[in-house]
Amino acid sequence: MSSDIFDSPRRNPVAELPLERLERAMALRNGLISLCEGQGKMVDEVYRVLRLEFMNDPTTKTLVPQFVRSAHDTGSMWAFLKSHSGQWAPRRQFVRDQFVSLINYLESGASPADFLISDTLISFDAQGVTDAWQKALSRRETDPSGAVTSARTLLESVCKHILEDDTGAALYSPNDDLPKLYKFASERLNIAPSQHSEEVFRRILGSVSSVVEGLGALRNKIGDAHDPGRKRFKVAPRHAALAVNLAGSMALFLVETANARSQRS
Repeated sequence: MSSDIFDSPRRNPVAELPLERLERAMALRNGLISLCEGQGKMVDEVYRVLRLEFMNDPTTKTLVPQFVRSAHDTGSMWAFLKSHSGQWAPRRQFVRDQFVSLINYLESGASPADFLISDTLISFDAQGVTDAWQKALSRRETDPSGAVTSARTLLESVCKHILEDDTGAALYSPNDDLPKLYKFASERLNIAPSQHSEEVFRRILGSVSSVVEGLGALRNKIGDAHDPGRKRFKVAPRHAALAVNLAGSMALFLVETANARSQRS
């Protein structure tokens, strides 16, 4: 398949593309991976056709990676990839991670909630947030410990962006952990339990805080950021799915609350 998407003497490389949509999405991804390596150049016409195909389809447009949305041709794409990293390996991994949601959707193996969260986080316009989410999604099955770590990173990034966007300056210290970051962010958004008198809201918001604390503790217990010692806990994909799904739902709640608050002001 690779010869169909790189420079070749064929007159019409677009006509040589596979017809099945999953294979076309993989052709787009693999062509960009080749561009990362500098071992071939994706035909510009092929890139443009595949990019617009998935962007113009309402069922896939929110799953197209943001860096693909922004690059209208292979020239601008190559400029972006070079600026992203000076090495091939990080570029390749970045492309693979960013295409996870689209590929999973076309394989019918992803949850509809994944796409709703992806769309909302993309609109939040914070690259670190979307990167953490894509890494969490891509690692659920293949690297459960890494997925748990990415889930916590996602929430930390969302909280930090909310605190920075709200005042233009950071309202936290570099050593603040996830529960403290969430406490600060929830107070800024008026969703801290202590800020509500209705018992039902206090209970719900208190449960939300407990979920965040639990995610922090789960990451410390089974994530890949710390040496577990001799008593190693084997992280299963179901544990990673729990952490990622909880973190994604919490990130969605925080971003939607921040957006609603911004619209009212």
